[in-house]
Amino acid sequence: MKFIGYVFSFVWKVYFLLLFVVTLLFFFPTFFILLQKRKWYPTVFKIQRIWAATLLFLSGIVYSVKYRHPVEANKTYVICSNHFSYLDIVLLYRVIPFYFVFMAKKELRSVPLFGLFFKDMNIAVDRSSAKASHLASLQADKELKMGNSVVIFPEGTIGTTVPKMRPFKNGAFKLAIDNKIAILPITFLNNHKLLTVDPFFPSSGRPGKAMVIVHKPIETKSFDADDMLLLKTKVEHVINQSLLAYDDVKSNKK
Repeated sequence: MKFIGYVFSFVWKVYFLLLFVVTLLFFFPTFFILLQKRKWYPTVFKIQRIWAATLLFLSGIVYSVKYRHPVEANKTYVICSNHFSYLDIVLLYRVIPFYFVFMAKKELRSVPLFGLFFKDMNIAVDRSSAKASHLASLQADKELKMGNSVVIFPEGTIGTTVPKMRPFKNGAFKLAIDNKIAILPITFLNNHKLLTVDPFFPSSGRPGKAMVIVHKPIETKSFDADDMLLLKTKVEHVINQSLLAYDDVKSNKK
C-alpha cells in the first residue's frame, strides 16, 4: 500500500507542476504586457489572484482561512509566515486580498515564467552580498512608504524540519520598526503535507484542504531598534504556537 501511495504522490506532483506551467503560460502574455508599467502592477496582482485560484481548483486543493482579527485593506503591513512549502506562495495570493509585494531570494528570478514577477514588481534578495541585501531593504522600505504591504518569509528559505521553523532573520522586523508598520503573522498549518519540497519519489503530494490562520496584527509604533529581538520573538511565538497545536492534535488522532 505504501508503494501505491508513493506512486500517487509522484503522479500528483507531476500533475501539479504541469498545471503550474500551463496555467501560467495561459496568463503569461497578459502579465508580460501589464508588467511594462508600474501603474499596472495592481492589475497584475488581481490577475495573479485569479491564476492562483485556477491552479488550486484544478489541482484539487481547497483552503480554509481563519482570520483571528479583521485585516484592513487600506492598511500597510509587513506580512510574515512560516515557510515549509512552495504552496505558501500560491496561497498568499488568495489569503491576502489586497496588493502586496514579495521580498524573496534571488533564485526565484531564474524560475521559468514565474521569475518575471521578480524582475521589477517584487523584490529579489541576494543574501550573499551585503550591498545587494541593503539595496533590497531600501526597495522594501520604499514600497512600505508608498503604502504597499511587503511579504517576507523570516526563515529566509523553505524549512525542512517541520514543525520546527528555521531561526528568524532580522530583516522583516527592522523594516517594520523603522517604518512603524504592523506585522501581520500568518501560519500555514499543513501546506507541507500537501506539497513537500522533498524529491519527487518518495514524497508527499496530494489534493486536500490547506488550513491557514491569519493572526491579529502586531503593532510596532511603540517599538524602537532595541526592541527588534523582542518583536522577532513575539512573532515567532505567535506563528509557532499554532503550528505546535496543530501538530499535537494530529499526533493525538493517530
